Amino acid sequence: MKGRTSLRHIAHARAGDKGNRSNVGVFVYEPKHYSILIRQITPERLKSEFGNLVRGAVRCYPLPKVHGLNVVMDRALEGGVNESLNLDGHGKSWSFLILDLEVEINTDNLETKE
Repeated sequence: MKGRTSLRHIAHARAGDKGNRSNVGVFVYEPKHYSILIRQITPERLKSEFGNLVRGAVRCYPLPKVHGLNVVMDRALEGGVNESLNLDGHGKSWSFLILDLEVEINTDNLETKE
């Protein structure tokens, strides 16, 4: 049965930063979910969902050997650690924002990590 679930049920993420650029690695728990990640978490979708927060380009780089996606967002940290008054100048909250996105999935075999 097709359904929707938060990406966090099938993946985890790590974030980093360099200046005003945020870098988020998203990795699925099960290799069978890798195609969902690649097809549904795209630069276009991320710009659409977070366009008011990301002022620059969004790029996604597939990492097939580790079943992940490297998301790079320019001008996403309000200037970065040294310039921003933002409480999250390092961009750690980007992991949570991306993992909160809903994805379409076959729910019959969905195993969640909680």
